[in-house]
Amino acid sequence: MQVVILAGGLATRLSSRTRELPKALLPIAGKPFLAWQLEAIARCGFCDVLLCIGHLGASIREFLGDGAAFGVTIAYSEDGPTLRGTGGALRRALPLLSPIFLVTYGDSYLPFDYSAPLRDLEAHPEALGTMSVFQNDGAWDHSNAQVSRDVVLRYQKGGTPDAALRHIDYGALALRRSVLAARPADVPFGLDELQAELAHSGQLRAIEASERFYEIGSERGIRDLEAKLAVHSAC
Repeated sequence: MQVVILAGGLATRLSSRTRELPKALLPIAGKPFLAWQLEAIARCGFCDVLLCIGHLGASIREFLGDGAAFGVTIAYSEDGPTLRGTGGALRRALPLLSPIFLVTYGDSYLPFDYSAPLRDLEAHPEALGTMSVFQNDGAWDHSNAQVSRDVVLRYQKGGTPDAALRHIDYGALALRRSVLAARPADVPFGLDELQAELAHSGQLRAIEASERFYEIGSERGIRDLEAKLAVHSAC
């Protein structure tokens, strides 16, 4: 199983913390965030990790190396000097992608089985992706997905709030490499655009998580995750 971590963002909301340190390496509960994330991913059976890096990416390479210290094998894809968006970063990494892979974000900590979306997509060859979702009802961020049983009917990031959008993208998405191969190589785009297209075409499945997600994209998010990890470490 391959997991791709998107860790090339500029972290503009945390500028005071990330002028010289990439967001993925922010100290969280005593160690860099990526250490927590890789430990969680490895517990779910992943050995093959691809990091898409950009802003201060050399620091990430220096910290993680080849991944041996974390029980995984790590490869890297550089975003390059041009901002490509989350989808564009994946498209640039196309030669390194497995036929089916999981993609997550370098600022998200997800207390669930990271392998579940991959297993679901492998079991449904008619689909092009499986998105993890959480019934959010606007609680932790703006809900952006309309889900019926195991299918994402609509994905809408931004825009006018809609009561039909009760779920939120949880942050772990299984995809087929062929979806990215069909897109132009040098046109920037967001992963959310791709998710919206797949939902519109009826080819995006849903797998529901039972516990809220955590993220370090804001000061509140950092506090919430540190509280979560403190409880986990005490157990």
